[in-house]
Amino acid sequence: MNCIFVQLRCHPGKTYEVADEIYRREIVSELYSTSGEYDLLMKVYLEGDQDIGKWINDNIANIPGISRSLTTLTFKAF
Repeated sequence: MNCIFVQLRCHPGKTYEVADEIYRREIVSELYSTSGEYDLLMKVYLEGDQDIGKWINDNIANIPGISRSLTTLTFKAF
C-alpha cells in the first residue's frame, strides 16, 4: 500500500460540499480542513500497482467545486 496526501483548493463557499462528496464516495482514510493555500487535506492509501495520477483524475478531479490539487507521495514512515 502507498500512502499519499492530496491537498485541495476549493472554489469560495464550496469546501463543505466538496468534503461531503469525498465522504460520500468513501475513498479516503482521513480528511481534514486546513488553513493556508489549500482548504482540505486527504490521506489516501492505494495499492502499490495503482496509477496515482489516473486515480486522482477518476476519483478526485471530477468533483465539482475543486479548483486545484497538490499530491504528495510518501516513501517511508519513521
